[in-house]
Amino acid sequence: MLFAIRFFDKADSLPLRQQMMAAHIAWLDQEREHVLVGGSLRHSPEQAPVGGLWVVEADSKAAAELLLKQDPFYTAGLRESWEILHWSKAFEDRKVPV
Repeated sequence: MLFAIRFFDKADSLPLRQQMMAAHIAWLDQEREHVLVGGSLRHSPEQAPVGGLWVVEADSKAAAELLLKQDPFYTAGLRESWEILHWSKAFEDRKVPV
């Protein structure tokens, strides 16, 4: 199943985000079979991230939540909250680079 996960970072957390970025990116690369697409979300390109968005393939919503709780951003305390939504992809047969 596919899920969209929207993350909300804690306020004033840019220093922690920067400190954990290398570990987070390495972890995402390790989990690329499950985290198909990921990236930060910002109100404008020059502003600090306010959170992130992933597209995840997992067996269940619970499995997606277990996965996100292994992310160094989560374990370091960056995330304030998140929501996990089932995602129904249009044109399921299309594989496109993002």
